[in-house]
Amino acid sequence: MSAASRGAQVVALWVLGVAVAHCDSPSSCQQCEEWNISQQPFRVYGNTYYVGVHGLASILITSERGHILIDGDLEESAPKIAASIRALGFRVEDIKLILNSHIHYDHAGGIAELQRMSGAAVAASAASAPVLESGQTGPDDPQHGSLPGIPTVSSVRIVKDGETVHMGPLALKAHLTPGHTPGGTSWTWKSCENGRCLQMVYADSLSAISAPGFLFTRSSTYPGVLKDFERSFNTLSKLRCDVLLTPHPEVSDLWSRFERNEHGGGAAAFIDSSACRRYVTRAREQLAKRVASESGQ
Repeated sequence: MSAASRGAQVVALWVLGVAVAHCDSPSSCQQCEEWNISQQPFRVYGNTYYVGVHGLASILITSERGHILIDGDLEESAPKIAASIRALGFRVEDIKLILNSHIHYDHAGGIAELQRMSGAAVAASAASAPVLESGQTGPDDPQHGSLPGIPTVSSVRIVKDGETVHMGPLALKAHLTPGHTPGGTSWTWKSCENGRCLQMVYADSLSAISAPGFLFTRSSTYPGVLKDFERSFNTLSKLRCDVLLTPHPEVSDLWSRFERNEHGGGAAAFIDSSACRRYVTRAREQLAKRVASESGQ
């Protein structure tokens, strides 16, 4: 099965809310083994590179004065991410800032080790920072109780909604997009190539997935979850979105676009100004199905 076919299959399952199901522990999780398959790193556009494993994204934005990394994937992914960065000709030690989409172990598990390897600062939303520092999700997380912990991260800087973080010439803007987790954060920045600058969007997960017993329609631990989802849908649907990247790359059809790029499509294969709106539409539909299913309980 081609990467494009696998991606289409995962997207179909994701819409039903079952593709990104979490496991009891990374070491015993078959899905995690599939996620953690090595992936050759590649340039997405300009100074933006994919350095994650095949099933989990990690994005490197580079400059001559240091780099920014978004997400660390699984704890077991950290050495692979480091190897990918070096394979591109960059130094892990030149990563000066690590950012996070959300604090589940498949996206934040490798951050502590990458912080140790690079000496980088780490920044996250106010709701995500305590989880990164403690290694445990709180009861307001829809998947609380069904997730393993993560290695603890030191001294997390809090980033506010709409704040732009700077590292040398790099500037990335934080957009709080809660719902999947209370502290979910999407990131935007500009990357330029051959005189053309595009807005890159790393959109956080928007899937309504939960531990057994959590109800999005009547949660006592996260009573504002449906309002948060709606806020996130509105935020992402209004963004200028030239290139969409997501923590689970299949969900944004990355591998089909990658294959078109490899077969002569060039950087244009990654450009799709309607991608964010379609991403939001699928998420709305999936949430509506979840809400309807809860109405019958």
